[in-house]
Amino acid sequence: MTPKENYLRMMRGEIPEFVPSGFYEPYSQVVEDELLTPRMAPDGPIVTALGVKYVGAGADLMFGAMPEPNHVIIDDISKWRDKLKIKDVSDRDWESYYKNASKDFDRENKCVGVGGGDYWLTLVSLMGFEGALLAMFEEPEEVIELLTEISKFYTMVLKQQIKYLKPEVLGLMDDDAAYRAPFFSVDMYKKIFKPFHKLHADIALNEGMVISRHDCGKCEQYIDDWLDIGITEWNSPQDSNDLPGIKKKYGNKLAFPGGWTGRHLLEEKASEKEIRDSLAEYVDFYAPGGGFTYGAMVMGPMDDPDANRNREIVKNFYYDYVKDWYKNH
Repeated sequence: MTPKENYLRMMRGEIPEFVPSGFYEPYSQVVEDELLTPRMAPDGPIVTALGVKYVGAGADLMFGAMPEPNHVIIDDISKWRDKLKIKDVSDRDWESYYKNASKDFDRENKCVGVGGGDYWLTLVSLMGFEGALLAMFEEPEEVIELLTEISKFYTMVLKQQIKYLKPEVLGLMDDDAAYRAPFFSVDMYKKIFKPFHKLHADIALNEGMVISRHDCGKCEQYIDDWLDIGITEWNSPQDSNDLPGIKKKYGNKLAFPGGWTGRHLLEEKASEKEIRDSLAEYVDFYAPGGGFTYGAMVMGPMDDPDANRNREIVKNFYYDYVKDWYKNH
């Protein structure tokens, strides 16, 4: 079974043939559309179709794309109609663009993924963090009207991607929480953002796609709403959430690509046995019943001997113990 087939089996609630791992048995490849919010900006500023300039956060943060500091496009939510300028793409050759973007893809062994649906982050990119929160509290209807206009563009792009790329996975990305707390209430999520996430989810599900939700920080309070709109994977689950409790409650309804809480062992320069024992405990808890992807990873410079030693331990453990877990248990 190919990594692609194996991953999709897991995403549909079945027991995979082997434990998926995006790091060691890659199962997906993603098209980064220049019109949409970038994930990384390693080569300098990137300007989206909404006119937002993104800059790279630096090599130590993997060049994660962030809106250019101190650049606010909409400073008054009531004046968004005058401030919002969406690029005219009426003459774009969508077919050629996506054909070129995917020309080197391995469609037999890897899924094709597309991203989008980042309405909270889009609002922040246009208004700044504080401005976005104030607008949501003071003028929520204006915020909804602004996002409705943006959604016409975002969903149009998604439909073009579906038409010309035939993707299998929608990566719905919207970081709406800090490590210890969400940025806003569940009620506010339901009122403002969930309807737009559902727009994207419905389009994807109607085409037979599966949906992976990226959300960092303490965001477990939104899980029931994710499941309600058809999301079946959460990446990457962080330990500020009750991960064991979530796994027990939802089982394989919400796949976990990650969740290892033993990274402190890497910083403490623990022995190889201590690291492997921690990884075994992690896998033995989350793998039963499916809905689990081995997401243990090691950060750090590529020329750091300690980081490289740990990378080998974590990688070798996948092949020694994890990959064939379902065959051996």
